[in-house]
Amino acid sequence: MANPSLLILAGDGIGPEVMTEVKKVIAWMGDKRGITFDVSEDLVGGCAYDKHGVPLHDDTMAKAQEVDAVLLGAVGGPKYDNLDFSVKPERGLLRLRKEMDLFSNLRPAQCFDALADFSSLKKDVVAGLDIMIVRELTSGVYFGEPRGIFTEGNERVGINTQRYTESEIARVARSAFELAKRRNNKVCSMEKANVMESGILWREVVQKVHDEEYPEVELSHMYADNGAMQLVRNPKQFDVIVTDNLFGDLLSDAAAMLTGSLGMLPSASLGAPMANGRPKALYEPVHGSAPDIAGQGKANPIACVLSFAMALRYSFDLGEEATRLEKAVEQVLADGVRTADLMGPEGGVPVSTSAMGDAIVAALNASL
Repeated sequence: MANPSLLILAGDGIGPEVMTEVKKVIAWMGDKRGITFDVSEDLVGGCAYDKHGVPLHDDTMAKAQEVDAVLLGAVGGPKYDNLDFSVKPERGLLRLRKEMDLFSNLRPAQCFDALADFSSLKKDVVAGLDIMIVRELTSGVYFGEPRGIFTEGNERVGINTQRYTESEIARVARSAFELAKRRNNKVCSMEKANVMESGILWREVVQKVHDEEYPEVELSHMYADNGAMQLVRNPKQFDVIVTDNLFGDLLSDAAAMLTGSLGMLPSASLGAPMANGRPKALYEPVHGSAPDIAGQGKANPIACVLSFAMALRYSFDLGEEATRLEKAVEQVLADGVRTADLMGPEGGVPVSTSAMGDAIVAALNASL
């Protein structure tokens, strides 16, 4: 049986640094657990533009379509700010999402006990938080037509169109229900059915998918503005939240900050199942390329490491190993090991990017 395949696109800024630490974990999996991946590497973002004149070469796109999963670091930087919009580094990432049809964006918000004091909310509100936001990623107001800036009479008007089809809503709803079955069997769907026709359709379709296919999963509906308030008031009431592209963008960033550090959070973008039954998938940390600290050994690699843990769970059916890796990260944090972004008033052991990766591998060794 062939080894699972993984395409690494480290990208720009701190991307290569944090990805180096993931490679240590991949090597550990082979050495200690006998789990070997066929790993290839390529360019995306600014580094791809520097070499090819485009942020994603066609050959790289073809590779991404063939592998079991893509693991991406980060793209962009001030060096590329003045490029034409069509070749900016971010267009490489957007092309991957579009052409792989990655319609389901998974954004976990997990608060490790050791970092509960980093949240702007009270510790008892966020300690132990573990929720998943499922954001529809390829439709909605960011893609709907008509769109643009037009002149009407003597002034300009900006137009964006919120548009969803039943099938687009149904497939992301199924993604959320399937996730809930692996977790606490509870989904909350968020929209604005009180003022938006697209919200009415969203609620109807999610309810239909539930009733016909997932009646065993607990389903509730909530207006997205109330959902934002409830995330701040009592986030632990939620397990899986499913919502559209715009509200998902807003709610997932709000949930991210409940945990206290954007540098800690992974994400997954999943598409339709391939011939082997696994979904097309792209995994990436939520954080950006952080060009201000690139090359200085200050970057926190945990979000990228946890993105690989998501790949283990959702692309490679290695849930036990994913949990092992997540617990290793939790142990390292409990031991007070901290990159610069995690140094709080209570102190800790300050370490470099590389030393954090070594500490995670050491915790993996201790788990055996």
